[in-house]
Amino acid sequence: MLSRHRPAAAAKTRKCSWINASIGWSRRGRGSGGARWGALLLAAATAVLGGCKSGPVDELPMLGADEKQTSVSGVSAGAYMAGQFQLAHSRHVIGAGIIAGGPYGCAESVFADQMPGPGTAFLNLSKAVNGCMHDSLAAFGVPNPRQLADRARQLAAQDRIDPVEGLARDRVYLFSGRADHTVAAPIVAAAAELYRNLGVPPASIALVTDIAAGHGFVTASAGSACDRTAAPYIVDCDYDQAGKLLEQIYGPLAAPSEKPAGALLVFDQRSFVRDLHEHGLADQGMAYIPGSCRDAPGCRVHIVFHGCGQSRIAIGDTFARETGFARWADTNRLIVLFPQVDPGPVNPQGCWDWWGYTGRDYLTRKGPQIVAVQRMLERLAASPTGS
Repeated sequence: MLSRHRPAAAAKTRKCSWINASIGWSRRGRGSGGARWGALLLAAATAVLGGCKSGPVDELPMLGADEKQTSVSGVSAGAYMAGQFQLAHSRHVIGAGIIAGGPYGCAESVFADQMPGPGTAFLNLSKAVNGCMHDSLAAFGVPNPRQLADRARQLAAQDRIDPVEGLARDRVYLFSGRADHTVAAPIVAAAAELYRNLGVPPASIALVTDIAAGHGFVTASAGSACDRTAAPYIVDCDYDQAGKLLEQIYGPLAAPSEKPAGALLVFDQRSFVRDLHEHGLADQGMAYIPGSCRDAPGCRVHIVFHGCGQSRIAIGDTFARETGFARWADTNRLIVLFPQVDPGPVNPQGCWDWWGYTGRDYLTRKGPQIVAVQRMLERLAASPTGS
């Protein structure tokens, strides 16, 4: 069964579980007194979250992973971040899974490079909600995949992202659930069109739109009812999305294991952000490491970006355990990295930055979150000590 390399943190794990349960209870509180008591409980839980994060955790290990076989995926805001990381580092990212997400740069205002300070993020946020989720700005040409492709080429010409020519070899999986009323289907379709405009061959793009899923990650047997949209945003539609997207990216894979046999590692993310400001990352991230990847170098890495409300603080390790990636990782020498962001004043739902709350570089290699996750990847790719 899936193990956890964190024996010294058992007490902390129990404490985190209690806090997460408390937060979940407070959000469900209704009625004349439920909202008030829920708010008080949420405040109390939040006040002690620092203790939840301060216990002993492991370091992300050096495993000699094959950085040039890296892939990414994500849900909603995480899907946008997956696309951002893919374009920023297209030299070594070979494919992406975009689940309920739209095209790269969709939320960026035309004034992004002119307005100083946090004003750009406020402009971008309005566009993000109305034009890149609800599709309310279609009459105004938002999103415009051709213009967004031109913007990506401009950033590449400025050496702020890798050359877009690197995308020509990529394979891409996109998904829009028929019952998803959070991110409209045309937004996901626009992402597929952007990839075509950037040179990804149509035969290398899979756009899945025939499943009546709500807003979330789709599984074969775990989560809520298929058409539901609610925390933890994992839905059971008798469809193995983890396997489908991994096979779209990597080609035929060995059948998944019956049960995960590797280790779900909770690691310290702070060493990857020490010189970064306004990064929004949590103190701890997670990584699933099969035994075969500890025994020998050369494993591939798949980076999974959670959606809003799916971080470890919000739902514990449910996203890492129930999405199904671990079973495929076991039999295909695949390390699965689950980096984490925390909720904050400008990001109350704990979303990855796809509208600029970390600064104007959020789409580029200099974006704080992209920098941090790239450092995590480089750590996994480093040669093991003594080898």
